[in-house]
Amino acid sequence: MRRINPRRAKLHRSYTAHELAERLDVHKNTVRQLQREGMDAIDKVRPLLFEGATVRDFLLKRSASRKRPCPPGTMYCFRCRAARAPALHMVDYVPKTPKSGNLKAICGTCDAMMHRQALAADLEAIMPGCDIQIGEGQSRLSGSPTPSLNC
Repeated sequence: MRRINPRRAKLHRSYTAHELAERLDVHKNTVRQLQREGMDAIDKVRPLLFEGATVRDFLLKRSASRKRPCPPGTMYCFRCRAARAPALHMVDYVPKTPKSGNLKAICGTCDAMMHRQALAADLEAIMPGCDIQIGEGQSRLSGSPTPSLNC
């Protein structure tokens, strides 16, 4: 299922169902389904008109209601499709910038790799009770001792 971009609906325009479907790059039956789910038309007179600001608000609220952030001490496993605790409560932190980096861990259920971005200052709040191993960041290319000779 493809996500609908709410910003494609312009705030100060009104659209028919067909125009809105073209603007959002979906089928017109998708617009009708969104209307059944609660997207309000301006009035009940045909052709039904949808205000751009109302459409955008509806789509933003719809996508926000589907989000489920991971609770502390868990990371999202794409294989399990759920928030899982890391195996043996061990997490690796690889810095990307001085303030942020990536967390890596193995899923305790299916042994798949899990990744999560995090700020260095928030590591204890994100993964309480876990053993966090802080590794070295990647070296910069401009500081490499042996330059590439592909010229």
